[in-house]
Amino acid sequence: MNNKINFNKLKKPYFIGEIGINHNGDISVAKKLIDAVHACGWSCAKFQKRNPDVCVPEHQKNILRQTPWGEMTYINYKHKIEFEKEQYDFIDDYCRQKPVDWSASVWDFDSLEFLMQYDIPFIKIPSAMMTCGELVTETAKSGRPVIMSTGMSSLSEVDTAVNNLLKHTGNFVLMHTNSSYPTPKEEINLSLIPFLKNRYDCVVGYSGHEEDLEPTVIAAAMGAMVIERHITLSHNMWGTDQKSSLEILAMDILYKRIQDIDKIMGEPIKKVTKSEIQIRKKLRGK
Repeated sequence: MNNKINFNKLKKPYFIGEIGINHNGDISVAKKLIDAVHACGWSCAKFQKRNPDVCVPEHQKNILRQTPWGEMTYINYKHKIEFEKEQYDFIDDYCRQKPVDWSASVWDFDSLEFLMQYDIPFIKIPSAMMTCGELVTETAKSGRPVIMSTGMSSLSEVDTAVNNLLKHTGNFVLMHTNSSYPTPKEEINLSLIPFLKNRYDCVVGYSGHEEDLEPTVIAAAMGAMVIERHITLSHNMWGTDQKSSLEILAMDILYKRIQDIDKIMGEPIKKVTKSEIQIRKKLRGK
């Protein structure tokens, strides 16, 4: 495991399998998805940590919702699928045995404090919380590397969040993303990857929510050094994120497609390559 990763020294893309809440509160599902992350050669299994009492708006807490476990209030549903210390202790131990990294997105201060008890390689700030200046600041002050998504945000909002990070850490990654699930192709806008890299002089990654693989492969070719995709055991499972997630076969395909990108991209130096020398002699005589 690579605890406290220095993202500035990455040589190859770091792959994050975003389990999020696709486990539906079932640790056996989480275990299988961690197995998939490890088997496919991905770097990290990532979850989402919330205190539902804080994160769920008051006007939504008592709304009734139909779930696979029967009708219940929205707040009770959120508590049902939220992993607590027993589950995260298991995750921490299981990932160490593999070994594979694990971490989580933080949605509130209680969750940030909760995660600090584990020796995780980074902390993720999700797009929804990027404009919460206090949470961004406290996460940056934690001493852990930070990955921050930039979905549904204006450029000025990204500027502010990055400035908050830079006051306390230089070891962070900005993730280009679109927060629609799934993201329409015409809104993916991968041209923002080099733009963000040039504007902030930092490591840039890509968190993809599209239904296919090509945009993520292209993102890696355009310089994304952290690749994040939601993952699932099946698109037919309960949950709003399942259909825009990758099943295990797609995880394996994506990893293999991206592995040789650095070789394919090469360097901007025009020369006769090794394999061309004999062809040149045959066709040009010299």
